[in-house]
Amino acid sequence: MPEMPTQAQAGPVAPPAEMLPASRRFGGRNRAETIIATGVVLTLCYVAKLVLATVLLAILLAFMLAPIRDFFQSFRLPRSVSSLIAVGLLLAVTYGLTYYSYARAVTFLQDLPKYSARIRDALMRVRKQAEDLQRTTEDVLASGSAEKGTLAASPAPRWLDSLGGKFGSVSQVLLSVSFVPFLVYFMLTWQHHVRSATVMLFPMEHRHTAYVTLGLIAAMIRSFMVGNFLIGLLVSVLSTAVFAALQLPFFYFVGILSGFLSLVPYMGVVLALFPPLIVGIGQISSEKALVIVLTVCVLHLFAMNVLYPLLLGTRLQLNPLAVTLALLFWGWMWGGVGLVLAIPITGAMKIIFDHVESLRPYGVWLGE
Repeated sequence: MPEMPTQAQAGPVAPPAEMLPASRRFGGRNRAETIIATGVVLTLCYVAKLVLATVLLAILLAFMLAPIRDFFQSFRLPRSVSSLIAVGLLLAVTYGLTYYSYARAVTFLQDLPKYSARIRDALMRVRKQAEDLQRTTEDVLASGSAEKGTLAASPAPRWLDSLGGKFGSVSQVLLSVSFVPFLVYFMLTWQHHVRSATVMLFPMEHRHTAYVTLGLIAAMIRSFMVGNFLIGLLVSVLSTAVFAALQLPFFYFVGILSGFLSLVPYMGVVLALFPPLIVGIGQISSEKALVIVLTVCVLHLFAMNVLYPLLLGTRLQLNPLAVTLALLFWGWMWGGVGLVLAIPITGAMKIIFDHVESLRPYGVWLGE
């Protein structure tokens, strides 16, 4: 009777399926579940964009107001009272800025007829150039269509629909904005409870990691808000000083507006140029207009390349490619609000990836 082959003769024996790691047993299944979960999350972000944007905006404001709440708590005031004072100061500052901006805008419109003829001449020249370009384009398209025997009619772009379709009607936006003060107040009041309750949602072995991760995200968001405010304030002061030296009308109003608009990622340098150039039409020479353009560009580059790394670099640690892709994606997803929230969202994602072992490669990809 022949002998049975030994294990050495038969070669290595595969371990039972139950002894394999989960990544080998269910690799395909896990990938499919990850793809499906990602698609569900992105769908929810798009469908519930108004609610999520409102909540995230309230979170940013709550982190920015947390030091003010802590300051009033140092005088032995209750947390609820300190939070109420912080929210009241936020509303007061918002109302003051809105009233001041409205008053400056009304004054500007009242003084507009003084140099409206020069503005009209400048606008007419731009309009004539645009009409000539349009007429030339139509002639080229008509000649090309005549050769084919057809004339293609292209619908006019609906810019207002594309801009307004991101968040629905104005009434929905105003309704959501009205919730922001209440959300900020309750976030300030129940901050420690929410953080502790969130940590308790995780298994015991992961609670310490969750606690540390939430702390790092909170520090990153607070640094992002405070850093942006300080950078915007510094750029506004420098812009106002240059515009005052150039004798630009309403330099005190235009400088602040241009300084904070310069903080908008990538589009900031373009947006920051509009207020001083529009106010300066018919009032300043071409040399002064060139000085304004150079000033805005230099301040924007200084803020993005020097001040941002100095104040926010140690917290964010995102590479430029990741930031650009994040701005592109969240700008497409949520419009202008997405551009504002893209960097803190991506920074929070990187912190989470760095503290989850299976996601660390993604954190490395997002990092510097």
